[in-house]
Amino acid sequence: LIEGAVSNPRVLECNRFPIPSFPKALVGLTRKRTPEATILTAMSGPECCENPPAPASGVESGDIQQIASLNSYVSGNPDSKIAVLLISDIYGYGAPKLRKVADKAASAGYYVVVPDFFHGDPMTPETRIEDWLTSHAPDQAVDFAKPVIQALKEKGFTKIGAAGFCWGAKVVVELAKDTDIQVAVLLHPSFVTLDDIKGVKVPIAILGAEIDRRSPPEVIKQFEEALEAKPEVDQFVKIYPGVSHGWTVRYKDEDEAAVKCAEEAHQDLLEWFGKYLQINHSTL
Repeated sequence: LIEGAVSNPRVLECNRFPIPSFPKALVGLTRKRTPEATILTAMSGPECCENPPAPASGVESGDIQQIASLNSYVSGNPDSKIAVLLISDIYGYGAPKLRKVADKAASAGYYVVVPDFFHGDPMTPETRIEDWLTSHAPDQAVDFAKPVIQALKEKGFTKIGAAGFCWGAKVVVELAKDTDIQVAVLLHPSFVTLDDIKGVKVPIAILGAEIDRRSPPEVIKQFEEALEAKPEVDQFVKIYPGVSHGWTVRYKDEDEAAVKCAEEAHQDLLEWFGKYLQINHSTL
């Protein structure tokens, strides 16, 4: 359980796979970097595009609503007064496995919102990511996220947590530098820098993949060390063995090990939220 692991975060040894190299020049970069598109492309890559989501085949519990002028997938009881914001990877708010996570969080008692920060223009297999990023830099999406949070507060939600997947992790880490949210989770983050982590002010969990060129274990370890130097910020860091970047929402159904690790990550996310949003729940 996370409750017992926070003081000694579980970072698994990565002995079965080589640790990918990560350009050291990108570690600790600030938001002043230029040109932005070049850096964003360097910090993304083929792993961000692998295994794009297939069309939905299951039943979804939620529906589409407009929140702060954004189409959003919404799931859960609006009377809960505790909201969770899920921010997608490059494939957008319509990805079936992301919506499945939203429904799982909703069944744990949260009102879950997954906004369309791409305004109907998610990444597709036919699109060059470097071209797409010029119009969809994650830094820009922070300006879209804050009105969503404000709209939720105006609806009476008293606590809000946020989780970001890959691209979305950058948005969440920016939100975590303020007190607009009460708790944050980054899952296989992209675009997140050491300076970002140093600026975090709310409890944060970082869930990383063992095989990840975007945020390899050595970089996740740097993030952990930066958080350990901030005793006022509670943190939980975990690396899941044998899985690749994006696995929590882009796992292959036939890969039993990846499915198991994804489900474990989803449960860890819910437990971390439960600790700070004060919803108790058993394994779902």
